[in-house]
Amino acid sequence: MDIAVENICFVISKSRELMADMDELQDEPGHHSGDDVIKDELPEEETSPHAGSPEYEELKEFIEGLNEDEQFELIALAWIGRGTFTADDWDEAVETAHDEHSTNAVRYLLGMPLLADYLEEALDEFGLSCEDED
Repeated sequence: MDIAVENICFVISKSRELMADMDELQDEPGHHSGDDVIKDELPEEETSPHAGSPEYEELKEFIEGLNEDEQFELIALAWIGRGTFTADDWDEAVETAHDEHSTNAVRYLLGMPLLADYLEEALDEFGLSCEDED
């Protein structure tokens, strides 16, 4: 894994902040949680209800600032965390992320509501944690 653990932990932290904001949004009368899902079929413009929020923009900017390989590794880690791959499948997961998301890695990552949980699970599978980074 080439991506720094501190970068993964930053994404986890900012994703948690974003989800906390989403929880507040979901409590609003007349709001439907299905409105919060980003679908790959939607146009490339910002489709998240959080687009424009400081947390969303900071996370988006951070992920865009990572090189492509690091972005693909974040996707692979998320997949490991959700159980699609295991740590032993690392190379295959990264290759699949590259093949399937070479043009939309940032958008794909920002569309994962459980991104922080998945990344934490993946770090655990590799024997790492954000507590080590504090």
